[in-house]
Amino acid sequence: MELNYYSDYAVRLVNTEQPRRGEDTLTSVEAVRALFGPGQAAARRATEADVTRLRNVRARLRAVFTAASEGDEAGAVDLLNALLLEYPASPQISGHDHLDDDGRPRWHLHLADHPANATAGYAAVACMGLAFHLTDLGVDRLGVCQADPCRNAYLDTSTNRSRRYCSDRCATRANVAAYRARKRLGNSGRTDDSAQPSSAPGVR
Repeated sequence: MELNYYSDYAVRLVNTEQPRRGEDTLTSVEAVRALFGPGQAAARRATEADVTRLRNVRARLRAVFTAASEGDEAGAVDLLNALLLEYPASPQISGHDHLDDDGRPRWHLHLADHPANATAGYAAVACMGLAFHLTDLGVDRLGVCQADPCRNAYLDTSTNRSRRYCSDRCATRANVAAYRARKRLGNSGRTDDSAQPSSAPGVR
């Protein structure tokens, strides 16, 4: 479904923070506007107050991803439903810039900007997009990267629902770390074995 596209808004917002690294890029009005991308009317309404408001939404969206990644489907749905009630979306039918071969509009749903403020507009779109993704593909498609210390949120679009990392880079880093850990363990085991005194011949 086309509205799944909007779920990326939730991922972008959550990933403005790296809690285990103590990093946060959502620190200014410019950072708020950058989340929307170019040409978004809601971005022009952004003020300093939206930095704090969006950080609050970010924490609540991260809780949705965390609950989903931990297998708490009901918890993830409850958290997202609370956000949907607080930030209602305004779906509209549109055909602009989408014409078929006969020149007729290709009608589709999109989410209109909420008029209240930048945070309300962004949160409404992010939460509704995430809701469509969740109901269309499943709660287990929402994940949190398992590569330490990264805890980026991601949407699993793999065919076998096997994704555990937010990117190939994190997957590679985790695999290399696991390989080195196994190698250390193997070397440690051989050292310990060689340090043991051998039994006398014939002793059982």
